[in-house]
Amino acid sequence: MSILKKGMSGAPVKRLQARLDITADGIFGPGTEKAVRDFQKSAGLVADGIAGPDTFSALGLGELVLLRVGTRGETVKKLQNALGITADGIFGKGTEKAVRAFQSENGLAGDGLAGPETLAKIEAFSGITQETVEKAALQPDEQAFESEPMPELDGTHAVVASAEELPPNRSVWSKVKGWFS
Repeated sequence: MSILKKGMSGAPVKRLQARLDITADGIFGPGTEKAVRDFQKSAGLVADGIAGPDTFSALGLGELVLLRVGTRGETVKKLQNALGITADGIFGKGTEKAVRAFQSENGLAGDGLAGPETLAKIEAFSGITQETVEKAALQPDEQAFESEPMPELDGTHAVVASAEELPPNRSVWSKVKGWFS
């Protein structure tokens, strides 16, 4: 996921809630937003109540990290440093090109999106392992969420689209990834 915020629902929200130790109903409501803000404050992150890659990383939810054009933050900066490119913390076309090249060199699908499978191959992301990649797969108790809308970014705004519009996937975030491939 690039982001999770108030009004969204689905398996990624449920995982976020479970990690925050709040009721995990899969619906990002005011209680989840408050819990995210509280965590962000305690972790020294921007406390905006929106869970993105920096929040996912700080929570140990590497399976939800998806970096793509438009993503910003310290996790992007870490990726850029690891790829040996200018590290401004903004995932732009240059970062996308570097990710594609890295993916090609490492036998991965060259889609320019840095999710768990790509990040697991980058030494700087040692916390994202093959186990993390496996956690990205939908779990049996998450199957009910497969037709739920999945969030993404369009510039700085979250948009929602139906997962039913995409071919079936096994990953929590790969449905979203399919929109940009």
